[in-house]
Amino acid sequence: MKKILTCAAMAAMIALAWTANGAVATGQKTPAKTAAAKKKSAPAKKGATTTRKPGAATRTASSRGKKAPTKRVTWRNRQMAPSPDRYREIQGALAAKGFLSPEDATGTWNQTSSDALKKFQAEQNLESSGKINSLSLIALGLGPKRDASPAAPKPPSIPPGQ
Repeated sequence: MKKILTCAAMAAMIALAWTANGAVATGQKTPAKTAAAKKKSAPAKKGATTTRKPGAATRTASSRGKKAPTKRVTWRNRQMAPSPDRYREIQGALAAKGFLSPEDATGTWNQTSSDALKKFQAEQNLESSGKINSLSLIALGLGPKRDASPAAPKPPSIPPGQ
């Protein structure tokens, strides 16, 4: 049993030395760093300014091989502001429920519309922010519009007796 464990330990050590690029096993030294890598910049003196050489380009993320982060497109950042017709529809629903006077349903979202929506949201136990959100629209009966699936076409009715 000792021989097996000894052989396994030896094999592990040889594999470890082999994966270390032979630096330890063959006694090779790692290559020396270049003079530019060894050179350290001196700390900037007080009051001194650094200037770039004319024509020297600045390095961007793409030139360093790094990718610039791309903004992920979802429905939330594609969503746009409601149209005046949609505002009028929301204001009409608020007016129908008594939170807004009908003459204030103009199609422009203003402070009176926002206050009416806040009152409605508070009554519905929603977050009363005055901002149009999906829960408020659903509570107003203006949720997502879906076309009713068309029923299967009825076969032509044949009057009895024919």
